[in-house]
Order: sequence, then C-alpha cells, then structure tokens
Amino acid sequence: MANLHDSILQCIGNTPLVRLNHVTEGLRTPIYGKCEFMNPGGSVKDRIGLPIIEDAEKRGAIRPGGTIIEATSGNTGVGLAIAAAVKGYKCIFTLPDKMSLEKIRLLKALGAEVVVTPTVPPEHPEYYTTVAKHIVKETPNSYFANQFYNQVNPEAHYAGTGPELWAQTDGKIDVLVGGSGTGGTISGCAKFLKEKNPNLRVIGADPLGSLLRGFKETGELGSGEVYKVEGIGNDKIPETTWMDFIDEFRTVDDKHSFNMARRVSREEGLFVGGSSGTAVTVALQIAEELDDPDQRIVVILPSTGERYLSKFHNDEWMRENRFLDEVATDVRKLLQQKPASNRDLVSVESSATIKAVLDLMSDKHISQVPVIEHGESVGSVRESRLMALIIEKSANLDDSINQYLESPFPVIGANENLEFVSRLLGRDNHALLVRNGPEITGILTRHDVIHAMNS
Repeated sequence: MANLHDSILQCIGNTPLVRLNHVTEGLRTPIYGKCEFMNPGGSVKDRIGLPIIEDAEKRGAIRPGGTIIEATSGNTGVGLAIAAAVKGYKCIFTLPDKMSLEKIRLLKALGAEVVVTPTVPPEHPEYYTTVAKHIVKETPNSYFANQFYNQVNPEAHYAGTGPELWAQTDGKIDVLVGGSGTGGTISGCAKFLKEKNPNLRVIGADPLGSLLRGFKETGELGSGEVYKVEGIGNDKIPETTWMDFIDEFRTVDDKHSFNMARRVSREEGLFVGGSSGTAVTVALQIAEELDDPDQRIVVILPSTGERYLSKFHNDEWMRENRFLDEVATDVRKLLQQKPASNRDLVSVESSATIKAVLDLMSDKHISQVPVIEHGESVGSVRESRLMALIIEKSANLDDSINQYLESPFPVIGANENLEFVSRLLGRDNHALLVRNGPEITGILTRHDVIHAMNS
C-alpha cells in the first residue's frame, strides 16, 4: 500500500516548502522555507546518512556488524545513527563541547557512543576530527564517514534535494540561500539547480567568525573568531564545499541569528535551529534588495529547534550571553524596532478616491491608514470596510473617502511608555499615531507592541 513504509529511511526527504509571511512583513519578494527540520531525525543531515553507509558497503569499506565513526556537530551523527540502527551497525561520534546537551543525549538515545572533545583549533591533538580518526585506527571493522571530505555528501543533495526543490517550485526559483557547514547541502543543490537555470543566484549564509566568506572573496583564510551558532561555519575549507556553484557568502552575527530563529519559531510556527536564523536573516536582506514580487527566494531551514532548548530557545541563556534584543520601553524605541521598510508614516488625504487608497494599501502591505489634513489626524480608513462597501455596492471606486471616514487614531507623544501604549491599543484602537515635536511622524499597531513584548 502507498502509505506503508518498510523502514523509517523511506520517510527521509520530500519536506514541505512553506512561505514565510510574518518575518517578511513589508517585503515584496516572497521567501519560501525548505523545512528540512521535518525529516525523521530533525535535520537535513538525514539525507546523507544512508547514502554514506551504502557507498561504504559497495566499496567493501565496512562489513556487517561494523562501526560507523564520525566527527559531528550532532545532526550528521543523528542521520548516520538512524541509518545505522536500521542496517545493524554500531556508531561512535566525537563532538566539540560547545554543542548542546540535547544533541549528546539524542545520539546516546539512538544507541551511539559519544566522545565529547574540547573546542580547540584543528592543529590541536584533541580536535574532534583528530580524535575520531584515532578511534578509527583502534576499532576493527570501522568506517570513518568523513562528512567534510566524502563526496557522497554533496552528491546526495545533487541527486535528491536539488531535484526536489526544482519540482516543488515548478522550476521557478531565482535565489537559493543556505548555511554551509560541510557545504554538502548548498553545493549539491546549487549544482543541480544551476544546471537547470544558470541565472540562479546561490548565497551562502555564514556565521561572523567563519572563514568561508573571506576565502570566497580573496582565496585566503584569515583568523576566525569564536561563534556560538552550531552546525555551520568553518575554520577550514571542506572538500565537500563546491565553491564554483556558490555565488557569494554573507555573514551574520550570533545575536541576529538566534533572535531571528526565535522569531521564525514564534511568528511562523516553524521550530528551527540557530543556523536557520542565520539563513533567514540573509534571505531577508536579499528580498529587500530585490524588491520584486516576481522573484522567488528559497531558504533552507536545516534543523529543529528542539536541539537548542537549553541554549538560544532559553531566555536565561540568551540573557547570560547578552543576545536578547533590548525590550522597547518607550514609543521612540518601539518605532526604531520596526523594520526599516515599515517605519515611514503612510497617510492619505480625505479627497483621495477609494481606488487610490486600496491601491496604496496593497502596495504598502497595510490594512489601515490614517487620514491627515494640514498636519492633523481627521480620520482613518480600513481596507476591510472599504472593500465591503464596494462589494455591497454602497460605494464606488471613484468616490472620495471623505464620506466613509472612521474615527481618527489617537495621537500620542514619542516619550510615552510601553504600558501606556498597550492600554490604549487594548481599547478598540486599531493603531496609534506618534507626534514628534509639531509633526505626526509615525504609527504603532498592536503587532508592533506584541513583537516588542516577545523580543
């Protein structure tokens, strides 16, 4: 039967492609998230576990009952552990100690032995890859998966993830954004998609401190800084990163990565990890630059937020590391926290036609607008009411809005506090206008206040 599977391995892939609607507010270019965290093991790395093991079997590099060994930040280990459990292999994984406790516990729950190593430079004898290679030498019938050099890694995405994206978008994909750890996912997808559409742009999202951007731009490795986002970024260039297919890298610091991951989780209902926050931040930059509703951006969301409940999804950890966005305490700070594309006050005069106002709302992606005459608020109009009037034939598109005005939004000063603003917006007021000196210069909605409270 079509809905029955012989093992969990048949459930890997075919993850949804979902439009981001809230974190993209004010942007015209659509962004779709490839929900790789919905794979059985919670990450895109599920896609390479089975191909790596099957390749080793074909080459006689491992025999039945053997041991899979890997140096991993956690997610590749999970993908390998799932495949190994089904196929009857043991696993030993080395992880740097900066990785979350959830990852270590999960790998153990899947039957793997976990060796935690210090977070040290590659030349150090206790570097997690060096330790893994040493374990391989001491373990009979073992195989080192070697994800940073094993070409099966990107080839699995060339054969699977890339074609999947092409089919899901009906070939309409203009920009691909993704993080790069081993580089396997973005490289394999990029090669396939660029063969289909040579004009496709591929943008790597990288932590501030990683060396990939500098290497892409100058061909030289610099001295990297320590960063806390997990699973992406490098202090070396993996052979599984096919640089020829990646157009550029953009860097994002930890604070922006973590706060964006929290926003995607809270506003889109997509519970993602920190590297997804990095990638979405870059995707938003690209969308703002393109400003074209006919372009389409796809961003890879590689892993689940469940691996980070003790880290950036925990307010106390965020506070200890000084990553929490500053909570707005007054109107001026609230306005500053609004997206740059959304800060300017949009208003109309009472002589404007219904058609002109509806067109303006559609263009600016807003549902309500104040009516201002000679610097004073004289009324407001809502998209829903104007459209209802047209549908009911109680008004014509060429009518001026003057006869259909609703109550003006209250006007407040820029120094009012958040508590006062919250009270006003809770009293049937859809929005508040902000006066800075003699002029009305801004507008606050309930969404703005809720976003500030959740930051």
